[in-house]
Amino acid sequence: MTPPRVRVLHGPSLNLLGRREPSIYGTATLAEIDRGLAAEAAELGLAVECFQSNHEGVLIDRIHEAAGSCAGILINPGAYAHSSLAIADALRAIALPAVEVHLSNVHAREPARHTLVVAAACVGVIAGFGALGYALGLRALLPHIQRR
Repeated sequence: MTPPRVRVLHGPSLNLLGRREPSIYGTATLAEIDRGLAAEAAELGLAVECFQSNHEGVLIDRIHEAAGSCAGILINPGAYAHSSLAIADALRAIALPAVEVHLSNVHAREPARHTLVVAAACVGVIAGFGALGYALGLRALLPHIQRR
């Protein structure tokens, strides 16, 4: 039996993890996060497909494509979290459970980051736990997948 698939989407500038403001985002690279997610998914009986883009439309295309092939979405929309009604609408349109993840505690940062537009289309948000947040997000997504 094929395990349920979770599409993991990493937004803008997350390709620079490990060297981008490590005091805020930590030292883990995106490749390390993706490897950790694959291991966590296998432990949970899931499979992950990870993708990063700096372009909003490309992320939206990947969300749309998930409707026919995935059981859920784990998304770190990066700065789009605070402004992208389009990503939120795409998540609503496909009606798959989604969890939003942020490496930093966005509520402890500048006020512009306190509003999470995409989060309104998600079942929950994990923020402030660094790379561990992705594993926590995957675990939080699991019961929503199992109920479907």
